[in-house]
Order: sequence, then structure tokens, then C-alpha cells
Amino acid sequence: MTEIHTGGCQCGALRFKVEGPLGEASICHCRMCQKAFGGFYAPLVSVPETSRLVWTRGSLKHFQSSNHATRGFCADCGTPLTYEAPDGIALAIGTFDDPSQIPPSIQFGVEAKLPYADSMAQIPERVTEDDMEAAPFLASLVSFQHPDHDTETWPPVRTGANDNE
Repeated sequence: MTEIHTGGCQCGALRFKVEGPLGEASICHCRMCQKAFGGFYAPLVSVPETSRLVWTRGSLKHFQSSNHATRGFCADCGTPLTYEAPDGIALAIGTFDDPSQIPPSIQFGVEAKLPYADSMAQIPERVTEDDMEAAPFLASLVSFQHPDHDTETWPPVRTGANDNE
């Protein structure tokens, strides 16, 4: 049986499927990746030539970030999805339906690594629900984010104020 990996953007306008194994998972600390992801680094996984990437919903918008690389993203919600270069395509790990199954095994661009990146695990942690000051806000929150699985259609037809399923 062929491995299948699925994912998509935050709003659900774009969905993808990778048929076959994923390649090397990495983190890139270069400044270009920091800006493209709006984060401390970019977690990416390559799609080997032996696997097949299929866009099952929507079309990527692209930004030519250098003379060699193009980055694909959702034009509706802005989610960064791809890094495309002459040596292949990589997908953003966080856009997979189960990113916990794709642990990075190497770091690139470490010359631009932010000085606190290695000590982030030492920062105190707190579970979202433990923030009592935010409890009223959290109780009223209605997510419009696409679920972590394929859906036949999206967005759902909303008939009432709390219709988000």
C-alpha cells in the first residue's frame, strides 16, 4: 500500500496529497525563510521525485523570493506552503494534517539562527486553558480554520451564528 500524506492551508482553499514517502525533513534558519514564514525558522520536508504531489483543492499563488527559489502560498489566508528550487519542492511541515509524524533531522542556514532559538525549550510553559484572564475570550472563540482532514467541500454552509462544523 502506498503512503499517503495530506494537508493544506489554514482556510481550506488549498489542499494537497503526497502519494509515496516523504524526503528529508529540515529546519532552515536563513533570513529569507524567517521572513517567508514570519517565524524563527522554516520547517520543511522534501517531496522526492519518486513520490507524487497532487493539489486536490485550489491553486498556489507564487512569490519569486530569489533568482533560484519560488515560494507557494495561499492567496486567501497567506499560509506558506512550498519552497520550490531547481533541486525539487519542499512542503511546510506545519501544513500537514499530522505534522507530529515529520520530525526534522537537520538544520540549515544556522549562520542566521536567532540567538535564543536553542534556549526556547527553557521558557516557562502554560496550557492555553490555564490562562484564566483569557477564559471569557476563549469560551467565545469560534474557529473558522479548516480541520486536519480532507473535506468534500469547504467552507461549510453556515446557517446560524455558531455553525462551524
